Amino acid sequence: MARFFQLVDTASVEDIRAYLTRARSIDADGAVRFQGVGGAIGIWTCVLARSGLLDTTPTVLGLRTAGLAEPSALDAVVGLGPVLDRLPRTQGTGDSTLRLPPYDEKAAWAGISPSLAGWESVGAIPAQELVHTAKAGTEEVARTVPTDSGREIVQRVRSAIWSRVSDWGRIPAADGPGAWEVPDGAAFAAWALGFIRSDDDSRIAVAVNGSWTRLSCPGGFVLTRS
Repeated sequence: MARFFQLVDTASVEDIRAYLTRARSIDADGAVRFQGVGGAIGIWTCVLARSGLLDTTPTVLGLRTAGLAEPSALDAVVGLGPVLDRLPRTQGTGDSTLRLPPYDEKAAWAGISPSLAGWESVGAIPAQELVHTAKAGTEEVARTVPTDSGREIVQRVRSAIWSRVSDWGRIPAADGPGAWEVPDGAAFAAWALGFIRSDDDSRIAVAVNGSWTRLSCPGGFVLTRS
């Protein structure tokens, strides 16, 4: 199978470039999953994930979609850097081909991605709650992580901060006691990936599917699994 996607236009290429550039700023060595589904493509990135058996960090994924000029069923996981290097510079060229590296990369999170169907709506969260939490948490990480810290220390600090559940993240269950919990890391993902803006006054719809929770933001989806 050819390892490329033919997008509907060059604007889609630039949109994907911006999204993946943000994802790489979170994890320079990260990966991206491209999932072709008929005339569309799902583009998955990982913002937070466990780094070991004793790590309690929630899995937090970002998802953007784009239209395809030619249907595709290609499903591949590749490095963020290599695919960004292959994106065409579209200004004046008309090139809307998204070319993938010739090899796949291993990413544990890509094997547990949630289903695209079967979601149940459970509520909504003000976008400004996410913005405030993301900004406050980012500042706390910067204050807490010592200069020139190793990856393990950075992971530990980020896990502690982004695993917390703020008041806005506790959504009462409609059919009985208990609540759905959305970790603060979901707010970080929405902000860091550009899915919400500082002046966003919308309400972010929340849906659940098994152990997964999904936030439908104006610029994309954030999915979490505790």
